[in-house]
Amino acid sequence: MTLTSVRLPTTVVGSYPVVKGSGLFARMNPLKHAVEVAVADQISAGIDIISDGQVRGDMIRAFTSHLPGIRGSSVVGKVQPAQRPITLADTKYALSRHPKVKGILTGPSTLAHGLAIETSFYRNKEELVLDLAQALAVEARHLQDAGVALIQVDEPIFSTGAANIAVGREAVNAIAGVLRTPVCLHVCGNLETVIDDILRTNVAIFDFEFANNPGNLEVLSEKDLRGRMVGYGCVDSADPGIESIEAIKKRIEAGVDIFSPEAMLLDPDCGMRMRTRDEAFGKLKNMVAAAKLVRAEYTD
Repeated sequence: MTLTSVRLPTTVVGSYPVVKGSGLFARMNPLKHAVEVAVADQISAGIDIISDGQVRGDMIRAFTSHLPGIRGSSVVGKVQPAQRPITLADTKYALSRHPKVKGILTGPSTLAHGLAIETSFYRNKEELVLDLAQALAVEARHLQDAGVALIQVDEPIFSTGAANIAVGREAVNAIAGVLRTPVCLHVCGNLETVIDDILRTNVAIFDFEFANNPGNLEVLSEKDLRGRMVGYGCVDSADPGIESIEAIKKRIEAGVDIFSPEAMLLDPDCGMRMRTRDEAFGKLKNMVAAAKLVRAEYTD
């Protein structure tokens, strides 16, 4: 699978710090400026596959607030697809500025565990997960039709033990199964107890954190990825400090020793919404610089 023309391409996991605009127009669309800043900063840092910045709310409400059957944080009826695309406008803006963009969806299991069931329509979260998957599949097709390079499904809940991963895997497969665009499954946290279940998901890329969870590298070193790529978290999103280029380079080289340059997609561990703009930009810029140094070592 070729995502870009460069080896060890760089990307982001998703969210970027929110930089709101000011003035009359900003009052009508206060987060448009935040999208523009997020996109511009990623391009300026040299990211190969950017996102729209995911600046319009937290990862749960950004989706659930648009889905019929959900009111606030409660499920009050059968969950249906959104009447209009949720992330398409911001994604199209990113595509107008950069040729390679990833669409990003919060996964059905993570959404379900952020909601309270207050209807007899669903007996449990597992039933809800599958309907959420059908709703998200509609959004995914909108993103595919817009021309995104890949679609990422975020399931941080998978590493916590709180979710039924078998059902969660079925839900992610339901989304990936209707798409031609490569699908990436992002799971942060410690993977030791869940990795086998996760790797049974039918996606093209698995995105994990390795900077803040270096033990994941040993866990993955014993697994057969069967030709799938690894989104390799090499920047610690939880640390406000901007890692040096050399420190990031060493993390990338540790990954190359286990995988191969052709199998890796480089990114931060997670989204960076909680970082300052300067911190987030500095981390991305140094990651790009480190990637270039490692690429040079593997140039034929």
